[in-house]
Amino acid sequence: MFPVEQLLPLLVMALGGAMFVGPFLALVRPRAGVREGELARPPLGRSLVFMAIGLVGVVWAVATLATS
Repeated sequence: MFPVEQLLPLLVMALGGAMFVGPFLALVRPRAGVREGELARPPLGRSLVFMAIGLVGVVWAVATLATS
């Protein structure tokens, strides 16, 4: 079990990691079967913004956990 005061940084780290890894994998390996009216690749700008926000969250959480 972990202390309750570390719960918020751990949740931010998990969410930030998901916000970074998800768009990264979508950019690296786009979908194979694309139907009519769907995008073949995710929008690059939106993916980079999500990745940047996720990276900031992970760095903040790791720094918070390292100093406490």
